[in-house]
Amino acid sequence: TLKSLLGLFSQDDKEQAMKYLKLVGIQDKAHIRADQLSGGQQQRVAIARALAQNPQILLADEPVASLDPATCHIVMDYLKKVNEELGITIICNLHFLSLVRQYATRVIAMKNGEVVYEGDPQSINDAWFEKIYGEGAKEVHIN
Repeated sequence: TLKSLLGLFSQDDKEQAMKYLKLVGIQDKAHIRADQLSGGQQQRVAIARALAQNPQILLADEPVASLDPATCHIVMDYLKKVNEELGITIICNLHFLSLVRQYATRVIAMKNGEVVYEGDPQSINDAWFEKIYGEGAKEVHIN
């Protein structure tokens, strides 16, 4: 802990950090303070930091909630890349069904703490959407 506070990292740690920053497309930002990065870049730093822990599963709690639509897809594309290239399971909490349909391979939808849908994202039709989100809910699309 003291070494990290003083910025004394091993060469292996530095190489691993650069490897994951490169994986998420921001290796050129390695020497810039996180508070100087855009929201999408900060999200990608968070992904790289999590990958440095060598996880088997990555939990992403609304990873794109505060991002613009274009940046949403950039972050989701990198999460997909992590899953496909590193074989890391991604459990992602998303509220935009258009993103769920595009990126998810399996969906578990919950309402009031209970599972109301489990299955293929492409099978969530208007009736399922209404059951999950409630009567009168309108789907928001992120293209």
